[in-house]
Amino acid sequence: MLDLKGYEWSLVEGAWVTLQVALLSLILAMVLGMLGALAKLSRYRVARLTATTYTTVIRGIPDLVLMMLIFFGGQVLLNNSLYGVNEWLNHYFSASDPNHEWTSYLPDYIEVSPFIAGILTIGFIFGAYMAETFRGAIMAVDKGELEAAKAYGMSSAMSFRRVLLPQMIRHALPGFGNNWLVLLKTTALVSIIGLDDMVRKGSLAAGTTQMPFTFYMAIAVLFLVFTSLSTSVLKWAERRFSIHTR
Repeated sequence: MLDLKGYEWSLVEGAWVTLQVALLSLILAMVLGMLGALAKLSRYRVARLTATTYTTVIRGIPDLVLMMLIFFGGQVLLNNSLYGVNEWLNHYFSASDPNHEWTSYLPDYIEVSPFIAGILTIGFIFGAYMAETFRGAIMAVDKGELEAAKAYGMSSAMSFRRVLLPQMIRHALPGFGNNWLVLLKTTALVSIIGLDDMVRKGSLAAGTTQMPFTFYMAIAVLFLVFTSLSTSVLKWAERRFSIHTR
């Protein structure tokens, strides 16, 4: 059961790809989440409506469906758009100067990388969840402190950086940690679109050796190691940001 038949390094390489996808997706999700939270709390109706539509739609569609839609459907949409632009430019320049042969510098076809598609999809999905987490954390901060910062003459950016952000982190950490753990496990979906992550490496090894239990158990253990380490770091962060608070 413990013999991986020489596929140990293959799983390690896949685990590294999984971590890269997870961390880069997390960065994108944090950026989208913060923008979404600020938009939902904005006084502008268009911003609130856009952010609400984003979070409602994304949280209502299964992750696997979004992954397939963005990877396959997005690729078709992108290439059809390029074809249409090239045709329009060709027609426009040919009509303006029939004797001049126009050369397009746009590519005829773009193949979307599974790595990029996986990061964009997972980051886009969890940006909606992060938006709700960050919105709740912002609302938990005492508004009187923001008013005091404004009374001291701080700009909006300075009051956000010095007053709002340090306090909202403490309130956001529990929800943030939960989202990160789910995001980490969601990276298993990128194997569906052909990325050589840990799950795909293990699946190929299991098919070759006819030892599915061994390799899928190894994948489960690796994910458990990642989530356990993440939980330890998150607990430390919660203690760190809860100093001098009840």
